[in-house]
Amino acid sequence: MTRRLMRTLAALLAACSTPLLAQDSADLRYDWKSVAIVGGGFVSGLAFHPREPGLMLARTDMGGAYRRDRIPGPWLPLLDGLSLAEVNLMGVESLAFDPNDPDALFLACGTYSSPASPNGALLRSFDRGRSWQRTPLPFKLGANEGGRGNGERLAVDPHDGRVLYLGTRHDGLWRSRDRGASFQRMDGFPESAWRRHASDGSPPGSGGSDGRGSVVFVLMDPRSGRPGQASRTLYVGVSAVGRPSLWRSDDGGASWAPVLRAPLQHRPMRAALAADGMLYLAMASDPGPHRMKGGSVWALDTATGRWADITPEAPTEARPFGYGTVAVDPRQPRRLLASTAGRVGGEELFLSNDGGARWQPLFAGGARLDAREAPYVADTPLHWLYDVRINPANPDHAIFTTGYGGWETFDLGAAERGEPTHWQVMSRGIEETVALALHSPTRGVPLVTALGDYSGFVHVDLDRPAPGNPQPPFFGNTHDVTGAELAPEVLLRIGHPRAGGKQLGYSLDGGSTWQEPARVPDAASSDGALAVSADGRAWVWTPKGGLPHVSHDRGGSWTVSRGLPPGTRVVADRVQPRRFHAMDLHGDRRFASEDAGLSFSSRALGLPDGPAQRPAAAVDNPSRRGDERGGQDRLYATPGREGELYLAAFHGLYRAADGAPFVRLPGATEIHAFGFGRAAPGQDTPALYLVGTVQGRYGLFRSIDAAASWQRINDDAHQWGLILHVSGDPKVFGRVYVGTHGRGVLYGEPMR
Repeated sequence: MTRRLMRTLAALLAACSTPLLAQDSADLRYDWKSVAIVGGGFVSGLAFHPREPGLMLARTDMGGAYRRDRIPGPWLPLLDGLSLAEVNLMGVESLAFDPNDPDALFLACGTYSSPASPNGALLRSFDRGRSWQRTPLPFKLGANEGGRGNGERLAVDPHDGRVLYLGTRHDGLWRSRDRGASFQRMDGFPESAWRRHASDGSPPGSGGSDGRGSVVFVLMDPRSGRPGQASRTLYVGVSAVGRPSLWRSDDGGASWAPVLRAPLQHRPMRAALAADGMLYLAMASDPGPHRMKGGSVWALDTATGRWADITPEAPTEARPFGYGTVAVDPRQPRRLLASTAGRVGGEELFLSNDGGARWQPLFAGGARLDAREAPYVADTPLHWLYDVRINPANPDHAIFTTGYGGWETFDLGAAERGEPTHWQVMSRGIEETVALALHSPTRGVPLVTALGDYSGFVHVDLDRPAPGNPQPPFFGNTHDVTGAELAPEVLLRIGHPRAGGKQLGYSLDGGSTWQEPARVPDAASSDGALAVSADGRAWVWTPKGGLPHVSHDRGGSWTVSRGLPPGTRVVADRVQPRRFHAMDLHGDRRFASEDAGLSFSSRALGLPDGPAQRPAAAVDNPSRRGDERGGQDRLYATPGREGELYLAAFHGLYRAADGAPFVRLPGATEIHAFGFGRAAPGQDTPALYLVGTVQGRYGLFRSIDAAASWQRINDDAHQWGLILHVSGDPKVFGRVYVGTHGRGVLYGEPMR
């Protein structure tokens, strides 16, 4: 009997047997850690606990929330237990502490407000985020939409922790009197205040909210209450221009009136109420976080009603920008920090010690930024400084957010002595990247990542940030990365070049150095998919929607791969260098090349249960086949097995052994990601990793016997919302890499 026939029979026998999901015995216990990138996404809000030094909260626009227990110190993720079904709650619109109870945390969660998105929820914890209670909300939130750096929309009364206020994007102002267990709309807050007006700008599209017209902050004057009696004086900011946007109540929210003579030319972004009764207001032309046309900073004496324009630097037509936030030192009510937003030529942070009468710029004043904690940020300009805080326990400690995490200083007072301030990355523990591809070479570094926004990295040490992004070229989004099975020193990546150059980069030394090819097949495309022959000599790039092209001379020239329709993703055989494979899942075609990608033959795909259903065209149709950036509906070539393929369809798993028809492997009924890892000791088949539903359970699964049985390897505390990619490590049995949508890249290893 030939080896090929033996493999075919083994595949058929495995397919005919019922896979056993390890439900009778305990799931495998794994230890999970983040692959250290540090930051990588927008930290949209911060909070210090006013009474417990070192205790902080941070929110992100799509990657959950974090707690910090000491300063300096790492951040701990709080929402890793959210499942795929709860992914909309990974975006945190606003956060709050109970000022009198450091154990009580509140998060207003909901990533999008589009019609297809679920309603938001208030998550409340009374053990510092170790466990959560959930209050469903009758409206939508938009943590990853316009105005997401505004705030805080959520506030807890400083005298009565049962009372919470929550401002919304489309539904006015709400209050809870039972610590967030329920909310009621405050009908006394006039609909004319929060209902969107024509003067607010263009109406929101069906895709969600641009932030205009929403309630963006709630402040309480603690002098108007006493312990056990909630504050009577409240201030609410609305993202509006040309009409009243700052409102006040002196009867606990029963009635409201616009604050007289408030500025109308810009919209409120954030505000701070000082202990001496001064209210400071940062304003901008647009909700942010993108470019601005203008902005200002104002001070209101709440006792007299007198306003003062205290703008540190006035925007001009030639240099337009807004102001993202203004912060007050809790110990020194006249000491302020204010940040620009969208300032052409670079952002600035201003410090004042006299309530805004005079300001000094910190960055132009020689501030020094130490990027060692996240070296890649040295190549990224400061941007999205939408929250700035001064530590109530340490006036020398200040912290601000950025689109890739944030920075902090421990010598803010140096500026007052005419000396430069020193800043360091504050984001250790925060991981908010989106993984678009993962590649673990058969030899060399553990992992190479392709990420949205921040390129990707060659990870020499999983627990330490890489020394910087691979370049040239220098990418923003990296859409794919792969390498050669038998020549792992050959690596390829494609992406969107930030500063010109080609859309493809390659390395011939395992990622230590990179270079650009002489040519690319499509100068207009920066995405698509890559395949590299097992020996590294043939490269196939399929630009998104374009025809696949192959190069045999390291990008010196490219030729259209004959026989493939546009947009066809190609995969390299892991053993035979001249073999490539491809499929058209919905066109029911299967393709093979025996000449290193120059031409492909075609035959019917012939899945045993019929052609895959073509997804509906509508983006928001819930029946579509997973996230198009994920690892479902793809063909995978088996390591060490010439011609053997797995098809990880969204609706199930198939295998074909060396040209034989595909057979369905029972058990998996939904797949979102799939990958291979090193074989288990004593096994001659690679380990399989799958994210999806097996035998009715959703999770991350491993099989060491070619899908005859599966074991879940994550648990309910480690779900991370949406997982886009998974890959085992071919060098270390049991190690697996997980690429998420907003919670970065993680790696797991079996617990001993």
